[in-house]
Amino acid sequence: MSYQRKTCLDSGVLKTGGLLLAVILHNLIYPLSTGKGIGPVVFYCVYASMFVVATWLLTDSTGLRISATGSGLAVLLSGLVNAFAPTAATGMAVYVTSMVYHGVIIIVLARYTFMAHDVFTDVILAATSLYLIIGSSFAAIFACIEALAPGSFVSASGMVLDWQQLLYFSYVTLTSLGYGDILPAGFYAQAFAAFEAIVGVLYTVILLSRLVGMHTAARA
Repeated sequence: MSYQRKTCLDSGVLKTGGLLLAVILHNLIYPLSTGKGIGPVVFYCVYASMFVVATWLLTDSTGLRISATGSGLAVLLSGLVNAFAPTAATGMAVYVTSMVYHGVIIIVLARYTFMAHDVFTDVILAATSLYLIIGSSFAAIFACIEALAPGSFVSASGMVLDWQQLLYFSYVTLTSLGYGDILPAGFYAQAFAAFEAIVGVLYTVILLSRLVGMHTAARA
């Protein structure tokens, strides 16, 4: 492998690996968003910046960069307002801006992963981040559904469901674990939960097929 190619590969690994770590960190520190003081500020600064930085590093598309920056700022503003002066409207603003924000990075990572010509570590890391981000994007969709139609999701324990529980439910659905402690009761909740389960299975199949095809072509 030439020095220039190795340098590009190392740079790609740093970029995609950094994004993967940021996504994992975001999922772990979510409870900060419901706290007081500096907690929500820390959470929303991390959340609203990680996809923006990743977009600027992983694509040259001006449209995607502008979309990521604009939606990231919208997430930051709506998130901070909702954290310190929560209303139904500010909560809905967080969900809607989050869906747009996730949509942009999903496009970026899908292009990075499926338009690659060789299987390298950075492609695997990007594909992993994409899988996790699909899960968190459905959490925003589920939260929006629950806000518009309360009772769309029910908990076996009777707890009030917020975005943290719906993020957990989303990953359980995406990976087809189906613990059953949180259930979709409404029509739209059931429809999107089923759709996410299908997406999770198809993503794995399509990704593996793509990676095997790329590896086979490289060896030919």
